[in-house]
Amino acid sequence: MRIGFIGDIVGKPGRLMLKKHLKRLRQEHFLDFVIANYENASHGFGLTRKNADELLGYGIDVMTGGNHSFDKKEIVELFESHPLIRPMNYPEASPGKGIFQTTICGHEVAVLNLMGHYTMPMVDNPFTMITSVVASLKAQGIKHIIIDMHAEASSEKNVLLHMLHEDVSAIFGTHTHIGTDDLCISNGCAYVTDVGLTGCRDGVIGMDKAVPMRRFLTGLGGHHDIPDSCKAILQMIVFELDDNGRCIDAEKVKIYDEKPKIVTKAMI
Repeated sequence: MRIGFIGDIVGKPGRLMLKKHLKRLRQEHFLDFVIANYENASHGFGLTRKNADELLGYGIDVMTGGNHSFDKKEIVELFESHPLIRPMNYPEASPGKGIFQTTICGHEVAVLNLMGHYTMPMVDNPFTMITSVVASLKAQGIKHIIIDMHAEASSEKNVLLHMLHEDVSAIFGTHTHIGTDDLCISNGCAYVTDVGLTGCRDGVIGMDKAVPMRRFLTGLGGHHDIPDSCKAILQMIVFELDDNGRCIDAEKVKIYDEKPKIVTKAMI
């Protein structure tokens, strides 16, 4: 099976890039399934019903979240009606679930959403939780396991790889919005520290540069805005899993505005 994973979609510019390119990319890369992170999709903070329907209509099959999952209160109802998950290590009483299970090409597949500790909201220990969750899935005979690790610290993502590379199919980092150049396949597990945003590439992590610059110069914050027009980027990991849930091929796809795509193969 061939799957596409898109990191943080940031506002309207990110949604427009998917509108322009995703259906064609699904065909060109023979994708059976597409996963994307929604937590910044609605003007940079959370997800509305309108934008959820919009993104699913562009060819996304399931969406993962992060520390902004609950910024739009309507997300609570969307968890019941849409293929959306949030980090599983939010408190158990939180709305939504952290696992999405489906069948792709005749195989049971589990998509897991996890959030790190550093600079993040108070959540349960992601490392002890994920260990038991993965063990439970494997006991059920599920071999195709994909994790969105939403975390600020690269070390947390690296540790997760070393813990789980023999037990899961893929670990993809999200949250920092800055794509890293370390896509690899480790013992049959696809990994990248951060996929990088889909949205504006000429501001500060997808946002207009004015507020971040003022904050660093004066210590005063403000409301973050997303420009109406900007230079944009789409970033996606395309990976192939065999019948045993091991990754046998992976590549990074980048599109700058309307330019031809750039494809970079994973290290092995």
